Amino acid sequence: MTTNQLNSNSLFLVSGGAKGVTAHCVIRLAKQYRCKFILLGRSSIAPPEPVWTQGCTEEAELKKKIMADIMARGEKPTPLAVQKVFKAIMSRREVVETLQAVAQAGGQAEYLSVDVTDSQALQQQLPGITQRIGPITAILHGAGVLADKPIEKKTEQDFEAVYSTKVSGLETLLQCVQPNELTHLVLFSSVAGFFGNAGQADYAMANEILNKSAYLFKQRYPTCHVVSINWGPWDGGMVTPELKKAFTDRNIEVIPIPVGTKMLVDELNAANQETVQIIVGNGLTSQSSSSLKLCAHQIRRRLTLAANPFLAHHIISEYPVLPTSCAASWIANACEQLYPGYAFVRFDNLQVLKGIVFDHTLADEYILNLKALSHNLDEEIIFEGTIQSSDKGRTRYHYTTQVTLRHQSATRPAVEKFTNFDLTESDIIPKEVLYKDKALFHGPSFQGIDQVLNLSPTRLTMACHVPPLTEQQQGQFPVQTLNPYLFDLFFQSMVIWVGRLKESGSLPLKCQRGELFRQPALGEPFYMSTIVQHSTDLSLSTDIIAHDVNGQIYIRLTGANVTISKNLYQLRLAASKP
Repeated sequence: MTTNQLNSNSLFLVSGGAKGVTAHCVIRLAKQYRCKFILLGRSSIAPPEPVWTQGCTEEAELKKKIMADIMARGEKPTPLAVQKVFKAIMSRREVVETLQAVAQAGGQAEYLSVDVTDSQALQQQLPGITQRIGPITAILHGAGVLADKPIEKKTEQDFEAVYSTKVSGLETLLQCVQPNELTHLVLFSSVAGFFGNAGQADYAMANEILNKSAYLFKQRYPTCHVVSINWGPWDGGMVTPELKKAFTDRNIEVIPIPVGTKMLVDELNAANQETVQIIVGNGLTSQSSSSLKLCAHQIRRRLTLAANPFLAHHIISEYPVLPTSCAASWIANACEQLYPGYAFVRFDNLQVLKGIVFDHTLADEYILNLKALSHNLDEEIIFEGTIQSSDKGRTRYHYTTQVTLRHQSATRPAVEKFTNFDLTESDIIPKEVLYKDKALFHGPSFQGIDQVLNLSPTRLTMACHVPPLTEQQQGQFPVQTLNPYLFDLFFQSMVIWVGRLKESGSLPLKCQRGELFRQPALGEPFYMSTIVQHSTDLSLSTDIIAHDVNGQIYIRLTGANVTISKNLYQLRLAASKP
């Protein structure tokens, strides 16, 4: 487990960090770690506040002074004009107070007046600061805009303001740093993205994209401490006294500023840095998890070769065949989309009933039936998923499994929990030979095995990497929590064992359980150990573990079974001849 510690050399790039709730968080971090900050905001602190307003803190008195100044310049002091000057003065004061508070807390902060969505302006201004105070090591994306109203009354400008601040803002921040050098990526999301909230369709969407972006970033940069905090409403910031009363009426707890800032510090100081998404506060709904019904869902999909380029690399007996791994990820991905914030951790009793072949038997439509078997929002949700189609009025069942989603990923087993691995290089078979093998038919999209290290009647050990596919190549089966192109390597290991030791072909049949603890990142080498539990001339049963060089597990399959066929082997042998 990687643990990144903040210190006085840490430099945060912070959006929305000079005012409101984010400013309080910055000050608390400065007290705790004495770190440095570059605070971004749209408010300008230049020119300095006029002498005639300094020391004036009462709103009514300050507005009188503003009116007098406007009239002295021969202009009409309209309420709008007065309010504009008043807001500018108060905004500047808040920024200056934040900078002073950070310094008093032992930190160092500099302020840039720039829109977080303006990538060009930010990239032009940042180098001057980083040259003086050091490289950026962390990002805190706290900027946000609200435009609450029913969706039918929202304008394009409303949506753009809310969405771009969150989503485009994160893109801009990441463009200004070297992602592989970040020790921390902290995103301020909202429970609105997790539970939904009336009048906040755009805000909920933007925050849920932040959540998914956090998972993606963690997958690509596993050593970075990535966390998307789904905050409930704070006692401050955008929560007015009227809104606070409305929350109280709905039994929604408001987060006190001292409590919220302490929770942030505790989260960044936590020993476990593998949890990507957390929820702080209760949901924006009065419905309790115990009252939620076990729902059923039906999702329809049309599959085509044109939409899925990877299928050209998974051809059996002249026809593209949907990999079993893609069927499993199809079910897992759909479950995650139904319950944002929950992530796949396990499947049970995966069965291949009738594979999907892209020939004359391909159905016009495939139906994924999902049924919630148990539902505990505080812990996990278990679904039963079945993929089926219709053939002349008869139902064809293709795949079925049970999928478990959780708020938090399972703890990765320690080395001592798994010692049954052997990295001895005794029977090396290089990649170039493997993928020309008459038993192994997989094209480039699935060629993640680098070499076989050893092979025997009881085991197979391989060195592997995650196959890199573009979004276009992934088509209708994008990589989410469960990567189908990585998952396919487990079945390839059985194809290799059967082909080499049985001189036969094989097809996936079932798997009792698959557990995901963490996926290796792109470019990260790992090993796959296949342990034979039982074999005959007709079937093979194995346990398969993807692990690192120390034996710590990424993914574990228990009871993975294939059916063995001499005829299939002969067909592939014939197809491989010129």
